[in-house]
Amino acid sequence: MIIKKFHQKGFSLVELVIGVAVFLVIVVSVYNAYTSIFSVVHSARAKIDAIDLVNEQLEIVRNMPYADVGIVNSIPTGLLLRTQSLIRNSRQFDVTTTVRNVDDPFDGTLGGTPHDASPADGKLVEIEIGCVLCKNFVPVVITTKVSPKNLETASTNGALFVKVFDADGNPIENANVHIENNQKVPPIIIDDVTNSNGMLQVVDAPPGVNAYEITVTKSGYSTDRTYSASVGNPNPTKPHATVALQQVTQLSFVIDEVSSFSISSRTPLCAVVPSIDFNLAGAKLVGSSPNVLKYSQSKVTSVSGDITVSSLEWDSYAFTTTDSAYDLIGINPIPPINLAPGSSQNVQMIVAPKNPQTLLVVVKDSATSLPLTGVDVTLSKSGFTSVTNITGQGYITQTDWSGGGGQATSTDTTKYLSSDGNMEISLLAGDLLLKKIFTNYEPAGILTSSTFDTGAPSNFQKMLWLPGSQPVQTGSPSVRFQIATNNDGGTWNYKGPDGTAGTFYTTANQNINSAHNGSRFLRYALFLNTASTTYTPSVSDVSFTFTSDCTPPGQVWFSGLASGTYNLRLSKTGYVDQDVSVSVTNPWQMQEVVLLPN
Repeated sequence: MIIKKFHQKGFSLVELVIGVAVFLVIVVSVYNAYTSIFSVVHSARAKIDAIDLVNEQLEIVRNMPYADVGIVNSIPTGLLLRTQSLIRNSRQFDVTTTVRNVDDPFDGTLGGTPHDASPADGKLVEIEIGCVLCKNFVPVVITTKVSPKNLETASTNGALFVKVFDADGNPIENANVHIENNQKVPPIIIDDVTNSNGMLQVVDAPPGVNAYEITVTKSGYSTDRTYSASVGNPNPTKPHATVALQQVTQLSFVIDEVSSFSISSRTPLCAVVPSIDFNLAGAKLVGSSPNVLKYSQSKVTSVSGDITVSSLEWDSYAFTTTDSAYDLIGINPIPPINLAPGSSQNVQMIVAPKNPQTLLVVVKDSATSLPLTGVDVTLSKSGFTSVTNITGQGYITQTDWSGGGGQATSTDTTKYLSSDGNMEISLLAGDLLLKKIFTNYEPAGILTSSTFDTGAPSNFQKMLWLPGSQPVQTGSPSVRFQIATNNDGGTWNYKGPDGTAGTFYTTANQNINSAHNGSRFLRYALFLNTASTTYTPSVSDVSFTFTSDCTPPGQVWFSGLASGTYNLRLSKTGYVDQDVSVSVTNPWQMQEVVLLPN
């Protein structure tokens, strides 16, 4: 008998897993393709609905009498609603309608040459359709002009021009302008945005004395506004606007990106002090005689001794303690603190238990306004044993590079370590520029500083350079820095504000990344570049402030004082000695002294 053996071959586990994986890849790809096609179709359908809707709104405008083409309770006034929510094919669309009077230059302009006594020559209508719930939807915007049938007559109104700038004087486009005239019944309310020149023109506005209340802002920006006279502010610096017959009233408003303070309360030995009450006040005024501050608020640090104060306008800020148990004996950086637009500033309040009365002395260099370290400050008074304290905060600064390269350690402050040869160091005394070849500047250049020695492991605070702004033709940013620090004087890893080699310090008066804290030696690398070789950026001063532990910069304090008149004598090598009389009358007070170089 012959016996035949049959062997059945199946799939191994590995083959099965691979097969399932391939199948899943195919299924996922098909699914993604299907959902993408569905999304495109859905977006196209939403766009068609929006176009139909905007045409519908335009037809409504076209069939209205000219006098009715306007926004309810606005200028020009009419029957149209500023905002609407309309449903089409189960989709909710947001409709925003804007109507503006147009002063056509064909017959002159209001306040121009020739003068147009009837500036409302026509109306500009803009309809915007948005859909928040529609995926990848781009708003549909259509603009049309509406003209009257009849000849114009002499205007019985005026005009209100609102101009909006940033802190550097540059116009701000799409700033939100809110205008109210509550002297009219019903009130006039206008919500609009500035054009590319930072201006909003309200033509044919009814006359009124201090009638127009104006508020200007933008997302992520500060707010500027007009004010009414009140008991607390009898003389506002910017009162509500007045519009006169056939005259142009022009007001300027200044807004910029908001900033923040990250504030900590510590002892001189860096121990956390929780729940410190203090007052934070800016220098800008909204009223005079008496002065009314735009910003002044009471704050308190957390149980961990920290607080972040955000949405602050750029300004010069002062700190004072209102705490019942502690006095402010130092601030880092040195007060008053200039907060730049769109920046985040670290502030360290150094406090000590109350020992009335306390005098805080702040010492600055007259040329740079930077804190001075190593200043002997002696407090004396008849019948009082004199006390001498020394300011413990300093700064690194370089204002001249004309000595040339090749210096490893900064013993000569006019020299540096190296450059790529594209820097001009002697054309203008004390200025660094890109080198000029015939009529054009080099497109870029690099300079590396010598090593600066702070004398001990230090906490680096701020990086500053002048000038803070550059010609717009050079592009942005045209001045960049990186910093390297160490404790061995030989390991140089250059880093930017996020602590990596991939970023650069591009804003003057910028925080130095905390990764450098605890280091003794510092170098900087300066990068200049220009977008137009007929212009060059320039740097005239580079400075770094630092503290050792929690010693406040350029400051000393004296506590346990009795009321009376004291004498302060300040002396430092290279500076003119100075005597200052101080009257101590309050539980806490601050005296600022500026020293002049010899």
